[in-house]
Amino acid sequence: MAKSDVAVKVASTTALALVSSLEQDAGAGLEHMDKEDFALPFLRLLASNSPEVSDVEGARPGMFYNSVTGQLHDGKEGITVVPVAYQRVYVEWAPRGSGTGGPASIHSATSDILSRTHRVPGDNKDYLDNGNYVENTANHYIMIVDKDGTPAPALITMKSTQLKKSRKWNSMMMAVKLQGKNGLFTPPIYSQLYRLTSMKESNDKGSWFGWEIERIGTIPDEWGHVYSAAKQFAESVNKGEVQAKHEADKVTAEHSHF
Repeated sequence: MAKSDVAVKVASTTALALVSSLEQDAGAGLEHMDKEDFALPFLRLLASNSPEVSDVEGARPGMFYNSVTGQLHDGKEGITVVPVAYQRVYVEWAPRGSGTGGPASIHSATSDILSRTHRVPGDNKDYLDNGNYVENTANHYIMIVDKDGTPAPALITMKSTQLKKSRKWNSMMMAVKLQGKNGLFTPPIYSQLYRLTSMKESNDKGSWFGWEIERIGTIPDEWGHVYSAAKQFAESVNKGEVQAKHEADKVTAEHSHF
């Protein structure tokens, strides 16, 4: 056996031993962390005046940006995701330039908060008498799936012009049917893969990039680990163990030009 072959064999044996040790110590150092100690990544669709476009190397309007990892995804190429849970809320914000940058309050979808708001001429926001404004916000909890099949949790928020995209996605998920032993059934939403891309949109107030959603199909058998991770994430969201830390937008999408 050549010396190089011996070196390769020793390195391989050492690597296996290290992996075994790492597996035995899995999770060490995380024992005292709970949901308050983690940040759920937001998957943001960048506009021309998003701060990331000027602050993050390589960032361009129409790209997707992971707020925790800093990873950029090409909006035209798109990304593969698994939807895991959906929540609609009314987020109350202090006027732009004031407040802490976080929501003044978050109201449930069953709240009557909008009945206590009013519109200002020339502005499509819903204002409360205290000066705060309320945004109807659709929270889509997802797993981003890399090309190698590695899943990672994230949150997409859709509001304003993108609420129609949220409703379309929800309708797509509701329409999925599979054939079972007892006939057709609606599978869990986290059993399906979707491709998200971005597309230019406009109205009489301006232009921006919006979400485009396309169903790929059911998670393949070889990606069983993706299904398991998505199901676990969905259960955590539904139990209230995952909290979305909303931040005030630094852009106004309807006035973001290409």
